[in-house]
Parts: sequence; C-alpha cells; structure tokens
Amino acid sequence: MRAVVSRVSAAAVAIDGAVVASIGPGLLSLVGVGRDDDAADALAMARKIHELRIFPTDNGARSADDLGLPVLVVSQFTLYADTRKGRRPSWQDAAPSERAEPLVNEVVAELRRRGCTVATGVFGARMQVSSVNEGPTTLLLEVRGLSRRASG
Repeated sequence: MRAVVSRVSAAAVAIDGAVVASIGPGLLSLVGVGRDDDAADALAMARKIHELRIFPTDNGARSADDLGLPVLVVSQFTLYADTRKGRRPSWQDAAPSERAEPLVNEVVAELRRRGCTVATGVFGARMQVSSVNEGPTTLLLEVRGLSRRASG
C-alpha cells in the first residue's frame, strides 16, 4: 500500500464542481492499494499516517494524532503506475477496484477508531482535489506485505 501524504493548511475534494469533503490544517493522504495488499497493510498505513511527526512545534515535531488534526483520504490507484517502459503507464500492480475499495475504507475506519476526524473523497469518482501545502512537506509512505513478512 502506498500513500502520498502532504501537510496542508487546507484541502478539499470536489465532484462536478461541488465540494464533497474539506479540511483545514491537517493531512491530505492520497492512498493507493497494490495487488497483494491486505487488511494488515491498511491498519499499518493508517497508523503511519496518523502518527507521522511532520508538524513543527516549539516542542519538536508532532503528529496529526498529537495535535488532533484531521486527515482527508482520497483513493489514488495511479500511485501504482509503472512508467518504466514507453509513454503509456501500466496499472498491473494496482489492485482491482473490488479489492481496493474495502482496503481504502479500512484505512479510513482505522483512522477513525484511533480518534481521528477523517474526510474522504468518493471511491472511483472523477474528483478535483485541491490543497494548500505547508512547508511544502510531502512524503511517500509505503507498507507492503506486513502479514506476509511476519509469517515468513
């Protein structure tokens, strides 16, 4: 599972010009699901997003969890594009939507179980995502095969 996480002062998702979700200061997390990802990966990704210490304070770097900040989660299958050959991306490493949607929903559910306020885009919709990045601070997070590594 991959996520591109940005520290933002504001972020929003619109569909057909109508805003369906927005946050003030917090994190914008674009989340992509790979073919081999599972529920353990979704839980690990939620933990990483929520506990990522990228908010500077007088007492050192803090997380969205520490500061009670919201997260806007947007599904993003294009994070699994393979662009090594030619000019046309391959999507073979991305999970099919019937597998990806429940795992993105699990990331959202786990963030909420942790007490996080979460806004979301609409899975599979053509969305317009806007953000005001702070810093700018944008990171690529990746968790893969956590349950497979633990058992292997």
